Amino acid sequence: MDTHFVTHRKPCPKCNSSDAVSINQDGSAKCFSCSTFFPKFHSDNVETIVTQKNHIMDVSEGEFAALKDRNISLETAKQYNVRVTKNDKGYINSHRYPYYIENDLVGYKIRKRDKNFAWEGRAADVGLFGQQLFKSKGKYITLTEGECDAMAAYELTGSKWPCVSIRSGAAGAVRDVQQNLEFLESFENVIINFDSDKQGREAAKKVARLLSPGKAKLMLLPEEFKDANDVLQANKHTLYTTAWWAAKTYTPSGVYNLSDKREDYHDRPRKESLPFPWEGLNNKIYGLRQGELITFTGGTGLGKSSVTRELSHWLITQTEDNVGVIALEEDWHRTVDGILSIEANTRLHIEQEREMYSKDELNVMYDKVFMGKNKDRVWIHSHLGLHNIDELFSKLRFMIVGCGCKWIVLDHLHMLVLSVLDGDERQGIDFIMGRLREIVEETHAGLILVSHLRRVDGNRGHENGIETSLSHLRGSQSIAQVSDTVVSIERNQQADCPIEANTSKIRVLKCRYSGDVGLATSLLYDKTTGRLSEVELDSVDELLGEDI
Repeated sequence: MDTHFVTHRKPCPKCNSSDAVSINQDGSAKCFSCSTFFPKFHSDNVETIVTQKNHIMDVSEGEFAALKDRNISLETAKQYNVRVTKNDKGYINSHRYPYYIENDLVGYKIRKRDKNFAWEGRAADVGLFGQQLFKSKGKYITLTEGECDAMAAYELTGSKWPCVSIRSGAAGAVRDVQQNLEFLESFENVIINFDSDKQGREAAKKVARLLSPGKAKLMLLPEEFKDANDVLQANKHTLYTTAWWAAKTYTPSGVYNLSDKREDYHDRPRKESLPFPWEGLNNKIYGLRQGELITFTGGTGLGKSSVTRELSHWLITQTEDNVGVIALEEDWHRTVDGILSIEANTRLHIEQEREMYSKDELNVMYDKVFMGKNKDRVWIHSHLGLHNIDELFSKLRFMIVGCGCKWIVLDHLHMLVLSVLDGDERQGIDFIMGRLREIVEETHAGLILVSHLRRVDGNRGHENGIETSLSHLRGSQSIAQVSDTVVSIERNQQADCPIEANTSKIRVLKCRYSGDVGLATSLLYDKTTGRLSEVELDSVDELLGEDI
């Protein structure tokens, strides 16, 4: 049987890991930190890889000695059967860490004075370092990332509890534990004390996930100590045992023990709400919130765009946040006209009304809304329509991340659907709503979305002011499922009474935040100014002189 000396723990020139590269006999190498493969690995300090006939297992090779450079006692070295070799001057030039399969010595991991590692004998399928010393089953076992750390932990815990080490460092931790999982599972508690660097912390979590729930305990050392041997060399026995007993039971990300979360319960970001310009809606859903998706829906021509223009102007004038507006059914001039119309209390998109203002007067309004204190705060999508959904999402994300927009007004959903899938509106809506939700969760922006309602069967439709429900949402229930809040706009635009024909009922169909649904308020549209004014619900009947 031939044995091979293979160099380990070399620095990686790509990810800058100090010890993650292993070099093969043919000169190739792999970094187990960044997974880079090097066909030919060049290093000034790479030792010559040699092949020699197996001359183990002579247990007497080397001698027992205290590992003074690691502050490990002679007694512990003997306990773990770790021997040293010395040069002609009597200086230690290597450590020999024995590895076993069950109780049979099958190989040595050799740590040389230059911190290079080599294997002698069999390396595959071996147990954990020190495993042969301890019987299966027990209350505690400590698992470390290196042999000296295992011996250090053994001394620091008063030689009372089993302490073992993985064979291949953080890069091979999962494999080493999988091969010896039955042994570790026999203990009630596995204290994982890997190195405190990033690789060690990540490897510790991966190993913890292999063990039965509740068995793994992650041990944390103070920042100034990398591993157990560092603590031993500093003679901080009490510090180590305190950290050992304080090891926390591993729980997967997102799963918490509430006994540990009382202070965190009070320490959380405040969910600020921006009030709507309409009090009745505030009473129902407590305003607009960043990190939420609110959908306004209604039949064709019932005033959805009027509502969103009011909200766009409100966000610009009532906050200091950057605002993005994407109106896919109009060019940017029409969008600007709509926002400035709110400021001017007139319909600037109508050319005859816009021409009543001089260029200077229009500039004054423009500067008030989009310049001055609002300079560089308002961003707009400049193209009518949409041909590529990925392009739109790229622009949307850029508005949020690149332009810093905290609020996005998107009008409307079904224009997006046209660019996604041919013929299957439901799948298109599912896809788009999922993407929109991802963006909201990722960026924590507030998204105001406009959606259409489907046509209803029967004698009366949405243009006749029928009461809406979530089932009326067009195309897919994912609109209701994904949205945090859904608000519908109802109006009988065919009414003979002009007041009724221009009064919209605002109904909350869903509110995840408050849970409160139902009729919220009424908004009266003024054809002269183009503005929406809130009308108290009790006053609508009085205006009409009858129930509506």
